[in-house]
Amino acid sequence: MIPLSILDLSVVTTATKPAAALRNSIDLAQHADRLGYTRYWLAEHHNLSSVASPAPDLMIGQIAAVTRHIRVGSGGIMLPNHAPLMVAERFKMLEALFPGRIDLGIGRAPGTDQATAHALRRRFDVREGDDFLERLHELILWETRGFPPGHPYNNVVAMPDDVALPPIWLLGSSDYGSELAAQVGMGFAFAHHFASYDAIEALTHYRQNFKPSAWRAAPHAILAVALVMAETDAEAERLASSMDLNRLRRDRGQYLPLPSIEDALAYPYSEQDRALIARDRSKLFVGSPATVRQQLEPLIAATQADELMVMTATFDHEARKRSYSLLAEAFGIGKRVAA
Repeated sequence: MIPLSILDLSVVTTATKPAAALRNSIDLAQHADRLGYTRYWLAEHHNLSSVASPAPDLMIGQIAAVTRHIRVGSGGIMLPNHAPLMVAERFKMLEALFPGRIDLGIGRAPGTDQATAHALRRRFDVREGDDFLERLHELILWETRGFPPGHPYNNVVAMPDDVALPPIWLLGSSDYGSELAAQVGMGFAFAHHFASYDAIEALTHYRQNFKPSAWRAAPHAILAVALVMAETDAEAERLASSMDLNRLRRDRGQYLPLPSIEDALAYPYSEQDRALIARDRSKLFVGSPATVRQQLEPLIAATQADELMVMTATFDHEARKRSYSLLAEAFGIGKRVAA
């Protein structure tokens, strides 16, 4: 069966404050480790009351310290917000502390609004992806020590210098990301859960155009999806109502904490609202284990994904853990005896 992984945004709800959301992330990661999940990635977002994940590198260290087997990584580090040297050193340090268990997922979006992007970078000429390629190239040069003689960074060494960077993954939601990952020979994670671009086309292009590199000899494609699973279709639909309202608000630029099921069911939806929710449901898989497998398997087969990464947001933390337990059972991944 296809390996399963988790993407966690450390979702804040109307009943769960950010600090509690971070503790829930740690608890969920330990649960995933016991269930046999392959990776646990943490997102980077800033100035959003809906998520508590501005510093994935800090959470990676915390989660890796309290788990034993699961790989822990960023999904991702938004490279335009960071000096490449700082990224290199922090992830080398994580790799030194937890060898063979760290992933460096990199994105090109700021993960925030323009004012916050300026506050992070202290620059006014902020444009999405404006210098991403330059920063990615510099990150690679820190790892390969490839700065030419005479370059101001030629004698600067990313420490610890006896540790290699962990595997680098490029994150994307368009043909740009798939093309870049293929050309530089890195792993690629496609964000089906919010992409307007076709996942089948993106991952097919990545595979067909992949160039082996020092980073990876063969392509490895991760398909990231949003999912809510419960014992029955009816219960899954009830749990997903929080995500439906949350996505509707997000479409309007309202990044609010995840609402309760009761608030979501009582919301006065207009016909236009219901049409938007129906549209967004094309990016959300909801149902019992049998229903979700029936929904997902054709997409997995068509994309030829090597791995499925799942983002689940429910108002109740235990319901989210249960969703991941059911998913693990449905796709037959093996539980670990001890984690």
